[in-house]
Amino acid sequence: MLVKLLKYFFYLLIFLFLGSVAYVCLLKVLPPAYTPPMIIRVVEGLAEGKPVGINKDWESFGDISPNFFRAVIAAEDGRFLEHNGIDWKAVDEARKYNARHKGKKKRGASTITMQTAKNTFLYHSRNYLRKGLELYFTVLIEAIWGKKRILEMYANVIEFGPGIYGVEEASQQFFSKEASKLTKREAALLAAVLPNPHRWRPDKPTKYINRRVRTILARMQGVQLPE
Repeated sequence: MLVKLLKYFFYLLIFLFLGSVAYVCLLKVLPPAYTPPMIIRVVEGLAEGKPVGINKDWESFGDISPNFFRAVIAAEDGRFLEHNGIDWKAVDEARKYNARHKGKKKRGASTITMQTAKNTFLYHSRNYLRKGLELYFTVLIEAIWGKKRILEMYANVIEFGPGIYGVEEASQQFFSKEASKLTKREAALLAAVLPNPHRWRPDKPTKYINRRVRTILARMQGVQLPE
């Protein structure tokens, strides 16, 4: 019986592996209809008596202002073009920082690729299973999609507020314009609120957000984008 169960478990792992690879290959050319975080947000809203919708509008890489991509790289992952999904230098820096500042808010080392993996395929929680799956999908999309597609997917699935997904929808909601027409400051404002889009709004920046925007704008000058 044990041998048979192990055999079925092995077949299940093979099926899940092949299925995940096939789905990642499919999303290399097609946009996802919905992502797990979008659906979970809807369910959470209903449970809390604060229903939210799913407002999104997919745009291709070329129809999004380069200002936005430079802003998110400057804000979230300065070595995006240099690493293979995991920024080991940032991991080491975060480990040392957290060791020196025990008891305080921990610093993470999440890259844009890791955030894209999480927001496209997984759910938001803190446990080893989810982190392991995040690393798995991070390696997979780096190998299959490449940097340009990762940025395109990131820009279209990231959350900018309750029920607001993707830079096009955010641009329309907060600035009444298309994502292709975002200025440097507007792009920096959108990038600045990403750590907590339920707390901050890009069209109503706090003093803290304005400080972040100034830092992002300064860093954007040297940011290169994938060809």
